[in-house]
Amino acid sequence: MAKGISEVGYLSVLAAFASVVAYDVVQILQLAGALRFPLDEILIYGTSLCIVIPFVLEMLALHYLTSHDKQFWSHASLIFTIVYAVFVTPNYVVQLATVIPAKLAGMSEAIRILEQTPHSLFWDYDALGYISMGLATLFAIPALSNVGFERWVRLSLIAHALVTPLISIVYFCPAEQDR
Repeated sequence: MAKGISEVGYLSVLAAFASVVAYDVVQILQLAGALRFPLDEILIYGTSLCIVIPFVLEMLALHYLTSHDKQFWSHASLIFTIVYAVFVTPNYVVQLATVIPAKLAGMSEAIRILEQTPHSLFWDYDALGYISMGLATLFAIPALSNVGFERWVRLSLIAHALVTPLISIVYFCPAEQDR
């Protein structure tokens, strides 16, 4: 059973990593001006959505493969992973299935409240999702040992958790026009 869980965890990590790399490439192309609407938003929200299920499965596998004395930490990590999924999944689906098609149909005003724009409802959902993801990585750290391959995984989790306060600042700091 543990071998099967380990394989699912490994494949999930690879899928999540590939989705993150795809997101990064899309973000770079978008910032460079190489992508335009609607393709930029479809690819941004699409690659973001592709991260969710593999991340949930990798954290679930981590929990089941963690020794009993460290499962409090993997369980806490799993709880915050679920919070992440609950906030970001509806956001990305609404953007892909409702907002982008409405914009293409010339109905932007009718759905403006659903758009993920700075300091909007869906902006806040995205923020809470990524903050929860950061907390998930933070709580996963004590579940891993500090030797061998687990040490490298721990270091990547630490790096991710350390970025979480920056995410909070970016999402919640009032913009100049808000002041």
